[in-house]
Amino acid sequence: MPDTDIDTLRRILKTSHTIAVVGLSADWFRPSYFAAKYMLEHGYRIIPVNPRYPEILGQKCHASLRDIPEPVDLVDVFRKSDDVLPIAEDAIAIGAKVLWQQIGVTNAAAADKARAAGLDAVMDRCVKIEHGRLFGGLNWVGVNTRVISAKRPRWLPY
Repeated sequence: MPDTDIDTLRRILKTSHTIAVVGLSADWFRPSYFAAKYMLEHGYRIIPVNPRYPEILGQKCHASLRDIPEPVDLVDVFRKSDDVLPIAEDAIAIGAKVLWQQIGVTNAAAADKARAAGLDAVMDRCVKIEHGRLFGGLNWVGVNTRVISAKRPRWLPY
């Protein structure tokens, strides 16, 4: 079963609490910043991985995944597809549970290597979009999420 089915994506996003964002930009208009800010505001721990900055979104930046001193659940990759294989190797080395390649990022060899090491591997998907689609955010702005639920999102006032 591919790692992009609804049940797998929902499980990943429910069980992953700490997200290392590789290639996170400090520029507010970049997609990586927008996605990380959204996930931070929805209760996730965000760890920026970018050697160019000391901190992003009020979180200490690290030069690489191997420099992070705490456990990481999900490695979210905002880098070119050709750059993902060494990132996958680092994700495996630090004991991450998921290698997530953002929209437009597809490195099948990296995904296969991650899966062979026991990680879930997602390609060409956005963490923010999937979170909104699966946990009740996008449908309120008219997007058909293909997820039907009678449950009211927890973030809405009663």
